[in-house]
Amino acid sequence: MTKEIVEVPVLSAAVRALGLPLSLVTKGAGLVFVSGMPPLDIATGKLVKGDIEVQTEASLKALKHCLEAAGTSLESVVMVRIYAANSGFYSAINRVYAKHFPENPPSRTFVPVASWPMEFDIEIECVAVG
Repeated sequence: MTKEIVEVPVLSAAVRALGLPLSLVTKGAGLVFVSGMPPLDIATGKLVKGDIEVQTEASLKALKHCLEAAGTSLESVVMVRIYAANSGFYSAINRVYAKHFPENPPSRTFVPVASWPMEFDIEIECVAVG
């Protein structure tokens, strides 16, 4: 088996420009792995500022954008991990998340974290069938 690095329009270049040693999307063994997506604007690659609901929406849009670049979709996601800077955001994140996974949602883990080296409060990663 081989692994394939998927180039994501705008976002892959933004990650490279920051000098981060990661690929946003990797395919292998029939699966698509999407790295933790902070609230990135898919048109500019810049961080989206706002409350946790605004950031969650931006993270999920970026996640969807990554999945589509790999030829799959949110409907094919089998596992999600949400990392949030405050466990108190749980209900607000769920309100936004439920709109993107209205039926048969994937398995999911919610992980509170201390902080990131940049100014955002959420990061979402996933594994999808690809």
